[in-house]
Amino acid sequence: MLAVRLPTEIEARLDNLAQTTGRTKSYYVREAILEHLDDLEDLYLAERVLAGIRAGRVKTIPLEEVMKQYGLEN
Repeated sequence: MLAVRLPTEIEARLDNLAQTTGRTKSYYVREAILEHLDDLEDLYLAERVLAGIRAGRVKTIPLEEVMKQYGLEN
């Protein structure tokens, strides 16, 4: 179970959408979360890796080396 506090304007929009479509507010909140969760995970995990690269904890490989390794040279 999760409780979420929303600004009044957002709550009103959500109420209106739910009433207009006959679906529950929970349905639309769940849909919004599912729609954006992958993007949020990608963003925050990428930021963590970037911090590791900048701190020298994560090794990088030049693109040219990767291309050579997989036979993708021009």
